[in-house]
This record gives sequence, C-alpha cells and structure tokens, in this order.
Amino acid sequence: MKKFFSAILLLSVVTSVKAQDSVTIRKFFDEALVNGQSYENLRYLCKKIGPRLSGSANAQKSVEWSKKLMDSYGFDKVYLQEVMVPHWVRGAKEQGFIIDGKTRIPVPIAALGMSVATPKDGVTATIVEVKSLKELETLGESVVKGKIVFFNGPFDQRYIETGEGYGAAGVQRFAGPSAAAKLGAVGAIVRSITPALDDYPHTGGTVYEEGGRKIPAAAISTLAANKLSNMLRLRKLPQIKFFFKQNCELLPDVRSYNVIGEITGTEKPNKIITVGGHLDSWDLAEGAHDDGTGVMQSVEVLRIFKAVGYKPKNTVRAVFFMNEENGHKGGLKYAEVAAQNKEDHLVALETDEGGFTPRGFSFQGVTAAKLKDINNNFKSLLEPYEADRLVSGGGGTDIGPLKETIPSIVLMGFRPDSQRYFDIHHTPNDVFENVNKRELELGAASIAAMVYLIDQHGL
Repeated sequence: MKKFFSAILLLSVVTSVKAQDSVTIRKFFDEALVNGQSYENLRYLCKKIGPRLSGSANAQKSVEWSKKLMDSYGFDKVYLQEVMVPHWVRGAKEQGFIIDGKTRIPVPIAALGMSVATPKDGVTATIVEVKSLKELETLGESVVKGKIVFFNGPFDQRYIETGEGYGAAGVQRFAGPSAAAKLGAVGAIVRSITPALDDYPHTGGTVYEEGGRKIPAAAISTLAANKLSNMLRLRKLPQIKFFFKQNCELLPDVRSYNVIGEITGTEKPNKIITVGGHLDSWDLAEGAHDDGTGVMQSVEVLRIFKAVGYKPKNTVRAVFFMNEENGHKGGLKYAEVAAQNKEDHLVALETDEGGFTPRGFSFQGVTAAKLKDINNNFKSLLEPYEADRLVSGGGGTDIGPLKETIPSIVLMGFRPDSQRYFDIHHTPNDVFENVNKRELELGAASIAAMVYLIDQHGL
C-alpha cells in the first residue's frame, strides 16, 4: 500500500512540475511573439553593418554594436574575449568564361574563401571534370597536370535533411583544390553546394594542406556548372577551355573578439549553459541566415529570461563567436579559455542553420538510452510549438572544440526546417529580406524553452 501511495505522490509531483514548465514555456513564446526584439536587432546588424567577414572593418563594427546591445539588456556580465583571426579579402569581382574556340561565354563564379589569387592575367586551361575526390585520384597526375579541375559532384537530392547533403558534397570544396594541386592542376572550379538550380555562385571556405602547393579555386553556379558539363560531354575535351581571374589576398591576422553576455546562476553559478552562433559572415551579402539569425536568437534567449522574470539556476551564457566561416578561431579560443579557467560546462547549444521554422534539437554526446529519457521528459512540452524533434546529431562548428577540452559536455544543435537554407547559404541572397519575422521569433522561443528545461531538470 505504501508503494502505491508513493507512486501516486510521485505522479502528482511530476504532473505538477510539468504543468509549471508548460506555463513558463508559454510565457517565453508569448514574449518572443508579442515583444520579441530578435527581428529588429537582425535588421540593424544586416542593414546598418552588413557583411562581416573576419578581420574586416564591418566585423569590428559588429563586435562593438553587439557588446552595446548586450549591455543595454542589463545582463550580469558582458565582455569581449580576444582572438586573432585571419584577414582574407576578395578584391575586385571575379571573372569566369567558358572558351569554345573563339567564343567566350561568361559564367558566374566566386572565389572560395582563403583561396589564393590567379596570376594578374588570369588562368586559362583545358578542363578535367570529376564528380568526386576518388575519381580525381583515379585519373592521376598524367591526366590532371596543367589543367583546371572542375569538381561537379551534385548535391544529393535524396537527403530529407539538407544538411546531410551539404556535408556529403562539401568535401569537394573543403579539400578538392588542395587534392588537385597535388596532381599538378593550375586551378579548381567547384560546383556550388546547393540543391537549387540558379546562377548564384555559393562561396565558402577551402582548406589548403599545410606546406602544400596552393592553386586558385572558385565556386561556379549550378546552372553554369550544368552548361559546362554538357559542353564537355558534347565536344572533344581540347576544344573547351576555361578562364578565370580572381584578386583575393590573405593579409596578416587581425585582433578580433567573441562577444559574451551572461546571467549568473542563482544556485549553481559555476555551472554553465552556453547558447551561441557566429557573428562573422561571408562578404557577398548581409549574413542574415548565416548566422545573423543565430546570434540574434542567442541573445534573445537571455533577454526573454529577464523580461519574464526567470532567474536560471545555472549560469546561462550567450556567445557571439567570431571567425566561424574561414578559420573557426573564435570557437577554438572559447574552448581554450574554458579549459584554462576550468569552467564546468553542462551543455553548449549552437544555432547556425538559419532562422527558419523550428523543428527540434540534435544531441551529441548522449547515449541512446539518455536520448530516450530526454524525449520522455521534454518532448510533450515542446510538441505544442512543433519543436519536439529530439534526435542524435551534431552540435556545431563553434562549440565542437569544447568536446576536446570538456569531454563530459553535451553539445546540441538547434534544428529548424532545412529545405530552403542551402538555396541562400553563402550567396548574395543571404539578406534580411529573406528572413521571416515569425519564424525567427518562434526559433528564439524554442531555444529559450530548451535552455530552461535543461536548467531546471538537467539532461
């Protein structure tokens, strides 16, 4: 009988706690949807500051403005964390042409981030088309030397979660130019990593092997990639050449900063929950979805807590990381300082997949049994807001280094609807006008709800 009454009492307590959680989470969503400031903050970041490539004057402006924004909200601590970042500049607009005999067909290209420049008169060579790094290796130096390698592996449309397609195709951009250089290529052209067919080249970083030969590398739009591929298929290879010219330059490293604001925990101030995104962006547009939405959602979590009077048990920290796009120095520095200070991080949550409709969260560093528990405890509370897809998966680039220095930490990623993100990602279309106010606010409230649940109940 005692066990029976104990079970009834426990059920009653659990039901009461969940009811209170539900009420609190509703307050977060009401605050975000009625009084939210993430959208107007994003407007300022995009329209008054604009592109924020690491090392640029605009990146520094964004740091200064972000600190003032956090100060204005009255967080318990607001500070800058110094970090040295690369300073790569694109230079004058790139030129690209398919050369068919005496005919020159202009095509849209964009230098890959961290690429070297072409010679001042550009590069002209015949083309070797490949669909993968493995195919390139199979061809070998005898076929590749002296040519431009055209990486034309398409975005695999079969992935429902488009981030998986991006990861699968992305190796061509990250590692392709360096692999081509090893075989004697004089340049590399990479099909834009997107499921869309359009004439917007998608930039993004490439990584040269340390000490290896460097060749100029550019992204080509998907429509232009299809045109080039069809021309190569229909004609003999020597007839088709490619010309491109780009003027990028890598300047000395620049001092920059992560911007950090926090609300100190009332019960466990030394235990930290981090939520963040990256402040820097590529230079082709305003960096609205990548990752202006992420940083504005992160600071909005803390603002919402203060607005509704929620005082977290643990310290909750919003971090605007610098240099995610072409070096990841901000994330590395944050992890380094956390290790030096012996900080006890419970969870780090990154939002860097755009400001689209929230769908849920991914968890890295939890067992299958633990993930089941998380679903049992949290799913029903997030279901009314359609942000209840709680799955195994990655956390994010900026928080990844924390796993090396704090093995016990759980890394999380905010997972909005992914279907439109890679149409915009790394292109001139990544502008404020392509962000939906309500979707952004729903995302901020969803992240606030998840941080609250972790703060109250742990994982």
